Amino acid sequence: MAHDPGHIELHDPETDPLATYVLEPDDVRPLLRRVVSSPGAGTTTSHAPFTGSPIAAIPLSTPDDVARAAKNARAAQRLWAARPLRDRTAVLSRVHDLVLERQSDVLDLIQLESGKARVSAFEEVCDIALVARHYASRAGRYLAPRRVPGLLPGLTSVRVLRHPVGVVGIVAPWNFPLTLTLGDVLPALVAGNAVLLRPDPQTSLTSLWAAELLEEAGLPDGLLQVVVGDGPTVGAAVVQHVDHVSFTGSTRTGRVVAAQAGERLVPATLELGGKNPMYVAEDVDVEVAAEGAVRACFVGAGQVCVSIERIYVHEDVADEFTAAFVRRTREVRLGSGLDYRSDMGSLTSAAQLATVVEHVEDAIGHGATVLAGGVHRTDLGPWFYEPTILTDVPAEARLGREETFGPVVSLYRVASDDEAVAAMNDSDLGLNASIWTADTRRGAAIAARVRAGTVNVNEGYAATWGSVAAPQGGVGASGIGSRHGREGLWETTRVQTVAVQRGAHGVLGGPGVGLHRLFDLGTDTWPRVYTEVLRTMKRLRLP
Repeated sequence: MAHDPGHIELHDPETDPLATYVLEPDDVRPLLRRVVSSPGAGTTTSHAPFTGSPIAAIPLSTPDDVARAAKNARAAQRLWAARPLRDRTAVLSRVHDLVLERQSDVLDLIQLESGKARVSAFEEVCDIALVARHYASRAGRYLAPRRVPGLLPGLTSVRVLRHPVGVVGIVAPWNFPLTLTLGDVLPALVAGNAVLLRPDPQTSLTSLWAAELLEEAGLPDGLLQVVVGDGPTVGAAVVQHVDHVSFTGSTRTGRVVAAQAGERLVPATLELGGKNPMYVAEDVDVEVAAEGAVRACFVGAGQVCVSIERIYVHEDVADEFTAAFVRRTREVRLGSGLDYRSDMGSLTSAAQLATVVEHVEDAIGHGATVLAGGVHRTDLGPWFYEPTILTDVPAEARLGREETFGPVVSLYRVASDDEAVAAMNDSDLGLNASIWTADTRRGAAIAARVRAGTVNVNEGYAATWGSVAAPQGGVGASGIGSRHGREGLWETTRVQTVAVQRGAHGVLGGPGVGLHRLFDLGTDTWPRVYTEVLRTMKRLRLP
C-alpha cells in the first residue's frame, strides 16, 4: 500500500523550543524509496534553510540509474498513450482535489526545504490546483485533431494530429519545488508521455511527495521516474535519454542544456534568468503601487524567476512612491514559523546568500545608497537577509545588469514612458515585466512595447503566471518555449499532418479525379492549367 502523504509530522521550533525542524523517519523512508538509485551510489544531505540543520540523507542516482529509469518510463508510456484521454484527465482532476486537501502537509515540506514563508509556499499549492484543473478541462480541446484547408478544395482533406513525444525529461530547480516539478509533470502526462524527473537535491522531498500524490490520484506505475543528483552528472544524463527536455534555471546552464539537446536533435523548453523591470507611471495611487512592488520584489525572498529586480519610477511621483515603498518594505515580517505570521522567509542556501551580499556590497562600493535593508539577519537563521532597496546604482555595478535572485531591488527615475520602455528593454534578458498606471489602456499599450515574455499591468507577476490558459516563457537570454496554455501542452507533443486525397480511384467505375489526372496532362500542359487554377482560387478568396 502506498504511503499516505497526508500524515507527515514536522515539529516547529517556534512553537516547541526544544524541537528542531525534523521529519519522522517513518515519513521519510517511503518517500526516499521512490528515488531510482543503486547500491553504492551514495547519498546527499539536504539542510533546512531556517536553521542550517540536516533534513535527510537523499539517495543519489548514477548515470546508469538514469538509463534504467528512462527504459522503465518508456515501457510504461506505450500503455499510457493507448489509454483514452478521459483516463489521463481523471488523474489530473483527482490531483486538483488532493493537493488542496493535503495542502498543510506539503506546505510544511516546501517551507522545510526551501525556507520560504508559508504564504509564498501557498502560491505553489494554488498553482498546481490551477494547472491540474485547466488541463483536465482543456486537454481534449488542445489535443484534438485539427482540420485545415487542403491543396484541392473538396478533394484534399487535411488533419493535423498531435502525438506524445514519448519520455519527457524535467530538470527542475530548488526555488519552486512543487510548481516547477509537478506543474510541468502534469501537462506532459496528460499529453500521453512518461516523465523522467530530476528535482534539485535540496528540495527533492517535496517532489517525492508529489510522486506519491500522483500515485494516489491513479497514475499507473512506472510513468513517473525520479532520479536525484547534480546537474552536470545526473541532469546531463537525463538529457541523453529523453525525447524532450524541460529545464528551469540559470541562463548559463540553460545554454549547456540547449547544446546537449541540440546534439541529439531533441527539442527543449528552457525558462532561464530574468532581470525583471517595473515601471511606475505618474498617475498611480502610490500606496497601491508600493504594496504591489513589495510583493513583486520580495515574495519567496526574491528567489523567483519572475520577481522584480529593478524599478523605474516617473519623476513626478518618485519621491512619494519611494517613501511609501521604503516604509512598506521595512514593515515586511521575516520569520521561520510553519504558519502565516511571516511575509518573507530565508534564502535557500549559503551560496545564494553569498551572491546577494556580493551584489549589494559591490553596488555600495560603486556609490549606491541603501534605502532599506542590506542586513544579514543571523539572529533569525543562517541565511536570512532583509528585503533591500538601493538607489543611485551605477551601470558598472553588477546589481545593475546581473540577476541577483534575492530580496534586492534598485530604483531609478525616468521622465517619460518612452524613457521607461527604453530602460526596461536595455537587457539581454526578457522574462517578465510590470507596468503600473491608473489608465489601463495606456498600460496595455506600454506593455506591448516591452521586450518580455510576460507583462503584467497593475500587478507584479501573479496575473500572468496565474492565467494558466496563456503561455508563460521568456525571450532572448531568458529562454525558449513556454509552459502553461495550449503552447505548454504542445511542447511535449510531436505534430503530424495527414492529407487524404479523395477520388483517386474513381466512383462506380468512372475515372479518378486525383492529382494524377493533372500530372497526366503532361509537363507542357499541367503547369499552364494549374496556373489558372491558382488564379481562380484567389478570385474565390479560398485560403
